[in-house]
Amino acid sequence: MPRQSKSSTLYQDKTTVSPRRSEPEGAAVIEKRPHPERAFEALDRMAHANVAKATSGLSPSVLAEAWMDWATHLAVSPGKQMRLAEQALQNNGTFWAESLGVSKPDATNDRRFSGEAWQKYPFNVWSQAHQQSWQWWQNAVTDVHGVTPAHEDLLAFTTGLIVDATAPSNFAVTNPDVISATLTEQGQNLVRGARQLAEDMARRTTAEQPTGPQLFETGSNLATTPGKVVFRNDLIELIQYTPTTENVRPEPILIVPAWIMKYYILDLSEHNSMVRFLVDQGFTVFMISWKNPGAEDRDLSMEDYRELGVMAAIDAALAITDTPKLHAVGYCLGGTLLSIAAAAMGREGDARLATVSLLAAQVDFTEAGPLRLFINDSEVTLLEDMMAEKGYLSSDQMAGAFALLRARDLIWAPAIRDYMLGQRGSAFDLMAWNADATRMPARMHSEYLRKLFLDNDLAEGRYRVGAHAVAIANIGAPIFAVGTEDDHVAPWQSVYKLHMLCDTDVTFVLTSGGHNAGIVSEPGHANRHFRIAETTAVARYHEPYQWLAENEAAEGSWWTAFAGWLEKHSAEPASPPRMGTPSGANKAICDAPGTYVMQR
Repeated sequence: MPRQSKSSTLYQDKTTVSPRRSEPEGAAVIEKRPHPERAFEALDRMAHANVAKATSGLSPSVLAEAWMDWATHLAVSPGKQMRLAEQALQNNGTFWAESLGVSKPDATNDRRFSGEAWQKYPFNVWSQAHQQSWQWWQNAVTDVHGVTPAHEDLLAFTTGLIVDATAPSNFAVTNPDVISATLTEQGQNLVRGARQLAEDMARRTTAEQPTGPQLFETGSNLATTPGKVVFRNDLIELIQYTPTTENVRPEPILIVPAWIMKYYILDLSEHNSMVRFLVDQGFTVFMISWKNPGAEDRDLSMEDYRELGVMAAIDAALAITDTPKLHAVGYCLGGTLLSIAAAAMGREGDARLATVSLLAAQVDFTEAGPLRLFINDSEVTLLEDMMAEKGYLSSDQMAGAFALLRARDLIWAPAIRDYMLGQRGSAFDLMAWNADATRMPARMHSEYLRKLFLDNDLAEGRYRVGAHAVAIANIGAPIFAVGTEDDHVAPWQSVYKLHMLCDTDVTFVLTSGGHNAGIVSEPGHANRHFRIAETTAVARYHEPYQWLAENEAAEGSWWTAFAGWLEKHSAEPASPPRMGTPSGANKAICDAPGTYVMQR
């Protein structure tokens, strides 16, 4: 029988409960009685949910508080005002001098304006003016004496988004590439763009999948590494992959992916599948495939994800392989959950983990990138009220938030290409995976945001598993941690903080690429490099940029180094284990990729 956590059972027994406070025993009886205050609270939640719909889930008070802090301090900073006025006059003078040909605009390293056409008048003047405007606003909202750093960073990010929306590249009449295409094609590019815009709007409105043959399909040319689903419960399917070598290392690898997206980020196409790579290196690999939760799963908690997910998968993988230990690998949120599970195992003396590997995963959330700018109590409360209606956070709401983090690349550039140039971007496997998002149960997402993202309980020793708190220092197994240079979700400096929290050996890798592309960095991938160094449990702490200066970059993929590290912590190869068990809970159910990954 699948595990069911006590916290989940308790939560489901109650008619209504707030995920932000604990209830004493017996509260379930009291909660079921009608109470006038609950009607008022329900009305407030409904109003907040409507606000969230209008603002795409962003709390107005988050920006309002930051703006008030900035405006109040700027009003009593005459020196800052005078400096901004001086810069505005200088920018204005530069614009007219360049417009009249008195001076020439400086060269730009902005990719939006790097084309040859942008170097000609008047487009070079417009692009220069835009960049000066962008910089002026950055100066305006930063370095105002007395403004809190969090508010300053939020306003800098927000004003950057607003000014970027006015870039000359975003308008057909001021974009030389669009003008050229329009003249060459006699406007057919705009006709195609209008048709594609209508198609995309209709598809988003109806939530329909694209019609016609698809270039990438799960189970056809995505997630195709052969294997079997060998365990299933109400939250996960566990996939065991078929061995490709005569002998394998005795200790299996269990991969815990993030539940915010489908698992096959690590099993994309045949050439860039980490699963296939590890199997070919002589490892037995298991992968968790998370259920795509619906309204009925609203009460699933972080503890359910630990017990029904990580711990159930560990039990099944070790039962199938009949070995005492395994290598646990967690990616993104899956790595954070794995670190919680490993810390709890260490606290309880459970020594079944041979190693722990965390890929672009954070355990300290004080520097968690641009997303951290918007997360405060007001924002989390608004999201909770929004999720209360459906019981989950939808995939499109999450996709929109992540797109804002890189609006130039993920919003404006595709809009110019698709709707003004009338082109369609080339499809590739990572893009197909990115569009295949999942939902987040209301309770679990609330707990994640409050306990980890907002309150940083895990890093500060307050995160509880059972009756007691866990600490990352409880993890006794060697750790392999990977950060990526251009990560906008889990900045590598944040991932690096693991060094301050561990009492075990940590091998840290910093690789080129972003949050996804840096992890999917197979051998042979062009223009890839990485740095790697081991810090023993007794070594002195080095800050991130000191570590960076001390370790030179090596060309190639970090996957090879990872496989070598796993081999060093494994026993001698032996015959491959069975695929599942002949009977019982771990009997092979169906072929990979299974059924949960197909849920929409």
